[in-house]
Amino acid sequence: MAKKKQAPDKKKINTDGIMGLHGSTTEQAISETLEINYMPYAMSVIVSRAIPEIDGFKPSHRKLLYTMYKMGLLNGSRTKSANIVGQTMRLNPHGDAAIYETMVRLARGNETLLHPFVDSKGNFGKVYSRDMAYAASRYTEAKLDSICSELFKDIDSDTVDMVDNYDATMKEPALLPTTFPNVLVSANQGIAVGMASNICSFNLKEICDTTIALMKNPDHDILETLPGPDFSTGGELLFDEAATREIYSTGRGSFRLRAKWHYVKAGNLIEITEIPYTTATEVIMDKVAELIKAGKIREIADMRDETDLGGLKLTIDLKRGADPDKLMQKLFRMTPLEDKFPCNFNILIGGMPRVMGVGEILDEWTAWRTDCVKRRIFFQIGKKEERLHLLKGLERILLDIDKAIATIRETEMDSEVVPNLMIEFGIDEIQANFVAEIKLRNINKEYILKQTKAIDQLEQEIADLRDTLNSTRKLKSLIIKELQAVSEKFGQPRKTEIIYDVAETTPEVEEEVIPDYPVTVFLSKEGYLKKITTQSLRMSGEQKFKEGDSLDFSQEASNRWELLAFTDQFQCYKAKLSDFEDSKASLLGDYLPQKLGFDSGENLIKVILLQDYQGFLLFFFQNGKVAKVPLSAYETKTNRKKLTGAYSDKSPLVTVTQLDQDIQMVLRASDDRAVIFSTAQLQPKVTRNTQGVSVMALKKKAVLVDTFPLEGSGIVNESRYRSKTIPAAGAILKPEDRQEKQESFDI
Repeated sequence: MAKKKQAPDKKKINTDGIMGLHGSTTEQAISETLEINYMPYAMSVIVSRAIPEIDGFKPSHRKLLYTMYKMGLLNGSRTKSANIVGQTMRLNPHGDAAIYETMVRLARGNETLLHPFVDSKGNFGKVYSRDMAYAASRYTEAKLDSICSELFKDIDSDTVDMVDNYDATMKEPALLPTTFPNVLVSANQGIAVGMASNICSFNLKEICDTTIALMKNPDHDILETLPGPDFSTGGELLFDEAATREIYSTGRGSFRLRAKWHYVKAGNLIEITEIPYTTATEVIMDKVAELIKAGKIREIADMRDETDLGGLKLTIDLKRGADPDKLMQKLFRMTPLEDKFPCNFNILIGGMPRVMGVGEILDEWTAWRTDCVKRRIFFQIGKKEERLHLLKGLERILLDIDKAIATIRETEMDSEVVPNLMIEFGIDEIQANFVAEIKLRNINKEYILKQTKAIDQLEQEIADLRDTLNSTRKLKSLIIKELQAVSEKFGQPRKTEIIYDVAETTPEVEEEVIPDYPVTVFLSKEGYLKKITTQSLRMSGEQKFKEGDSLDFSQEASNRWELLAFTDQFQCYKAKLSDFEDSKASLLGDYLPQKLGFDSGENLIKVILLQDYQGFLLFFFQNGKVAKVPLSAYETKTNRKKLTGAYSDKSPLVTVTQLDQDIQMVLRASDDRAVIFSTAQLQPKVTRNTQGVSVMALKKKAVLVDTFPLEGSGIVNESRYRSKTIPAAGAILKPEDRQEKQESFDI
């Protein structure tokens, strides 16, 4: 009999370790795994992707613009965007879609930036439109905008470090030597790992003036020259001095922005021409449509987007008699037509992220720009000294031109020309090479005198440059002149208007007056609700229901009352009766799970109608416990429509009863036992999800199935079921106490 082949041994894998070679396992602490694998990734995202640096650019922006600069697109004509994207891949190893999206944001056509860096031609979408897609890169063209001359000024004069690209085949700048604080002029946002950055844009002229003022006086009040941000989409900035100073000081906070509009009396319509930078036209349209559908705004007949080549325009047609000012105040309060721009001035300084205020950012930029200027001056001095050194050698030849010619002519070997000149005239190899390369026609006294005349001028220029290099005052003066030149050449008026007296321009909005009239509410067992006026009820009192459905309860109320709907998922949905349209007896009504937005599989248990939040709610659970919770626990200051954890989830809920004053209640279990108790025996609990207290001591496998007020119940033998203390086991119901009228009803 053949032996059964034994399966090879398998090494047990420790799930807490890391698989090594050949299935072996090595133990590694989770903290070590995070440090080795996750932290490098997190730092790469922070340093090399998402957070801008002091020049105001992320690496993706910088690589794109530098590629365009090297392609000669600063002064040249436009080229296809696809060509630029392809060339950028030499520096930015990402997909063409990501690179092109970066270009779109920098383009003039997209209107994201106050001062676009890409002069675009074609459809680049719009920052204020969510659905207006930009054209493919093969259809659009681009070049660098003229302001880019200030980004690349003196970049070839060693002003910034040049580093290897990702495969070390070419060099790229670590930063761009911007001559103005672009970090605060161009809006920028990014989400890294564990941190984010959101920098608003400021007016170029105001930023330059503020930087100059701080360089002259470190105690300058920034608010005097920089009243607030300026956004490419315009709109209005609602000025708040305290909030603005907080942002300028800490780099955190938010600005309030508002749309700009005007009323056209001839057509009885409102035209919105500028919106907050943080939103889009489609978002506003969707929100207004939602409010109209919910019946919260009744003054609007129609709203449409009329944006065209002339710019953004949202048009609102008003109903007859509507007040445009009051409507706009309501829209500001309820839609993104008024929004906030959250600020988080997180910038990389020396490779480390720092959240800074405006003053600190400008100080850092000034220090960095000063270093760029110093490096430029060092470069200029080096070039001039090289030229001076050559001219000094040429000057020596002036002493005896014939001797120089004779030395070259009498030298037999070409390789000995330079050494012989060095020996004869006492010059070094560099000077000798320069002399040896002079054309024969230029070896004359006139040419040499003409060249050597520049020696004194060069020496003076070098001395001036060294003087500037060693003088803090002169360096500041040089930077200030550059800032003034940029401000004069590229400065433009503010696009975002500042509203200083907010209280005056924002009158107190009157709350919408809800009509108050008597209604009767009908609720079917399947959850259909009808709100019928008294007049309509008189005309037809016979209620229509779906086949198989019937009336659960009806109650007289007012149109101003509220509704609480409790479900089997421990949630409570809130609504106002005014949210429901007046119905008729012949209609089915509103289906509550759909109207209130129930979750999938959620079922209605009980509906409570209330005028105010006085009194209590009694929650009866299958385990025999009863919770007495103040109605005030369900009152919310905001217009919340849904409350989670509305009651205890420890036992299924039988029903909910509203309680205005303490009464006698009857509990009936599934084994036909009953207990009578007073609600005064229950202590109120402040928390909504309280488990309550045991009122009925249930037998094995028995559960609470019904509850109703003692008054009107028809129970004859009350003393049989009443107990002075709780919990109580109760007693079996006698035949005379079992009546059909012992059905649950509302108080």
